Amino acid sequence: ADVDLDRLRADRVRTNSFGDARLYLAPGRAYESIPFDLPAAPPPATLLRQIDAHPFVPKEGAELRERCEEIFQTQVAGLAKRLEHIGKPAVSIGVSGGLDSTLALLVACKTMVALSVPRARIQAFTLPGFGTSGRTRDNARALMRHLGVTAREVDIRAMCLEEMKALRHQPFGIALDGLGVEEFTERLRHLPAGRDDLVFENVQARTRTSILMNSGFVVGTGDVSELALGWCTYNGDHMNMYNPNSSIPKTLVKFLVEWAARNEFEGEARRTLLDVVETLISPELLPLGPDGASLQSTESCIGPYELHDFFLYHFLRYGAPPEKILFLAEHAQFHRAYPPDEVRRWLALFLRRFFGNQFKRSCLPDGPKVGTISLSPRGDWRMPSDA
Repeated sequence: ADVDLDRLRADRVRTNSFGDARLYLAPGRAYESIPFDLPAAPPPATLLRQIDAHPFVPKEGAELRERCEEIFQTQVAGLAKRLEHIGKPAVSIGVSGGLDSTLALLVACKTMVALSVPRARIQAFTLPGFGTSGRTRDNARALMRHLGVTAREVDIRAMCLEEMKALRHQPFGIALDGLGVEEFTERLRHLPAGRDDLVFENVQARTRTSILMNSGFVVGTGDVSELALGWCTYNGDHMNMYNPNSSIPKTLVKFLVEWAARNEFEGEARRTLLDVVETLISPELLPLGPDGASLQSTESCIGPYELHDFFLYHFLRYGAPPEKILFLAEHAQFHRAYPPDEVRRWLALFLRRFFGNQFKRSCLPDGPKVGTISLSPRGDWRMPSDA
């Protein structure tokens, strides 16, 4: 058998019951300690046990439905408790047509049922900007229609343009004096590929958050994989009043939305949810291509989420060092999809971004803990921002 001493040590450090068990021994009894020497040895070339490439995703089988229901109910119970505590107010949520906001919207709808409150109390905003594709906008509209929430659409482009003018910012080198929204949007369509502008992106993210914050109790949508990587705009999509997705990894978000589509919905609602699952993961903050499709792929920029979730699990749950994570990744058969140098490169990026973005996690809103991983600064993960 394989015996992972590092993993046992990590569990004993974090689980108080190992030490507390001494209190429950019969009087005069004690643990018997048997000393032995364990010579240092290199890691084995192969492992007898199987390493799961997707540790957060429930396995197929008889317990699958029960596990998915448990995850949803944990999210629903947390949001319901918060809303009950403050008088069951109307809630606001941004719906982008992407995975995270779709899952949060499904949770919000189930929460309203649990509280015996009409779904119309959910104010669902779709907030198209300069990078919003027709596919995601249509899916956001369809979801809001199928779920019976109060749907609102606010085009943020004019507000963002005015803010950039006030900042005297020239996005992508374009002088904004005298430019209207449509003319500026048309110029963006003809920019060369590979362009980026952080101010341009942040203005849109924070404008969306401002609209939501001024509309009621804001339900957040970001997931724990994004928080680990710092893939969110500080005081933009980073901020809300309660986030039911706060400890859900991206691979699990995708699985849950697909599971809900196939098991909880049918007809047009199912087709819309499955299309969301197949949509390119993108913040849609950079200009669209000439064909109106998004050119901003999150995974092309920061790496595949299936790798990052694997890194996150072993790094956070068991404190595995980088070399051990690479060893485990090889035994999880990732080399079949990614060359070893690519896995190493994305792990280096994961670690660099994880340590560089703790300041965003130090002031996170509340959210429920689902499963074994959480980055809440109040319970599971306390770390100085300049570590």
